[in-house]
Amino acid sequence: MGYIPRLKQEYKDRVMSALTEEFGYKNIMQVPKLQKIVISKGVGAAVADKKLIDYAIEEVTKISGQKAVATISKKDVASFKLRKGMPIGVKVTLRGEKMYEFLDRLVTSALPRVRDFNGIKANGFDGRGNYNLGVTEQIIFPEINIDKVNKISGMDITFVTDADTDKEAKSLLTELGVPFKKN
Repeated sequence: MGYIPRLKQEYKDRVMSALTEEFGYKNIMQVPKLQKIVISKGVGAAVADKKLIDYAIEEVTKISGQKAVATISKKDVASFKLRKGMPIGVKVTLRGEKMYEFLDRLVTSALPRVRDFNGIKANGFDGRGNYNLGVTEQIIFPEINIDKVNKISGMDITFVTDADTDKEAKSLLTELGVPFKKN
């Protein structure tokens, strides 16, 4: 058999049984799973300079290990000098092995590099079992060379689970190693 990411193996071996014990699931299919991770980055200055989108695509591709795509505007906004169809952001959706690899790198090497880090806030849940996390600097990722960065910018990371409640989703992410702040 091929390569299995460390977190995927840990999910099968330890996390499923821990969540079943905590919430009393009757069937193994009831245990919540991490479905996908979406990394998105808005580049508002791309209205004036088209090269910024190319830089953003390159950075998000390096961080995620998968080719990122430009997101385009859906309508005209005169006050922002924005026309319909202009590229204004970048996104990538990770599933399967790459998703677990990215989560492993985020938890073990990127988040500990944040200055004065003592956990991430637990109030980013949306009520349906999904979690949103904002990263203020892309340079926390070891894949980004700080000398080649033309502008420090942030990005949003969304963890999409099939959990029914935020409590189940938080337990799943905690078991997978996401460091939430202690209240």
